Amino acid sequence: MGFFDFLTEDIAIDLGTANTLIIHNDKVVVDSPSIVARNRLSGKIIAVGNEAAMMQGKTHENIKTVRPLKDGVIADFEASEQMISMFIKEIPALKKRLFTPSLRMVICIPSGITEVEMRAVKDSAERVNGKEVYLIHEPMAAAIGIGVDIMQPKGNMIVDIGGGTTEIAVIALGGIVCDRSVKVAGDVFTNDIIYYMRTQHNLFVGERTAEKIKIQIGSATEDLETVPEEMNVQGRDLLTGKPKQVEISFREIAKALDKSILRIEDAVMETLSQTPPELAADIYNTGIYLAGGGSMLRGLDKRLSQKTDLPVYIAEDPLRSIVRGTGITLKNIEKFKPILIQ
Repeated sequence: MGFFDFLTEDIAIDLGTANTLIIHNDKVVVDSPSIVARNRLSGKIIAVGNEAAMMQGKTHENIKTVRPLKDGVIADFEASEQMISMFIKEIPALKKRLFTPSLRMVICIPSGITEVEMRAVKDSAERVNGKEVYLIHEPMAAAIGIGVDIMQPKGNMIVDIGGGTTEIAVIALGGIVCDRSVKVAGDVFTNDIIYYMRTQHNLFVGERTAEKIKIQIGSATEDLETVPEEMNVQGRDLLTGKPKQVEISFREIAKALDKSILRIEDAVMETLSQTPPELAADIYNTGIYLAGGGSMLRGLDKRLSQKTDLPVYIAEDPLRSIVRGTGITLKNIEKFKPILIQ
């Protein structure tokens, strides 16, 4: 290979339902929402990432915004391929190239993914010039990104709350001992907020507004130490049809999200109940690690800690812990070969 080394570039991709992140040369070079805007008449892609996210909910009939990934897996094959390809072209170091280099990629996938869905991710990657494509399970990547030594004979529990799925896994000796993947995560929280606003305030809000509410005042519990200020929300009144504004507090959002968070708690408890006793003893000492954007919900760590009676730690940069772990795997590919799916 030697001579052709300079023709190959290594990239690590975290292909998420909500955001796609790409690492190249140890730096996060792409961090964009996984959204594509397509012209309905010509079928051409007009925007991806942030630009397409700005259009969401504001398009006319000839433009359609699509989220190519649903529940952590590819739902729209064509759109996802074009999105990945456009993101790769945005990488600064590759822009200067005369021709596209062949790529060695590590991509992370949910742990509950089927063979067919895995094939779809691989095919997408190969079509955008991926020469060597490796896949890694998200909880594994999250654990590596948090800084856990996964090769040790010691149990660690990772809860990764993304946009489409929540992945819960107990990891030891470089493998997943028991895991659960539930389709309750950031997107479900957003829909809960939309539903709550409709039923309690007769206010119809869009996805972007609900996402904003979740980030600004979203909470998993009503007893927070630092309380976020109340927030004004604008939308359409369902009774009169006029635009209107209401004021909501974090307590209301905690009520709105309660049922979904209960489902995550139950999944965590179920995974703990399937854990072999020796590993359960390890988890009692090390606690539970939270990663993914959903773990930034206020009070979630406290609530999980009360439910499980275990210490719960949030990764220092939860949004990027998975892609960072994928990047570390890419750098030490020989060391991590046993955990990669080729």
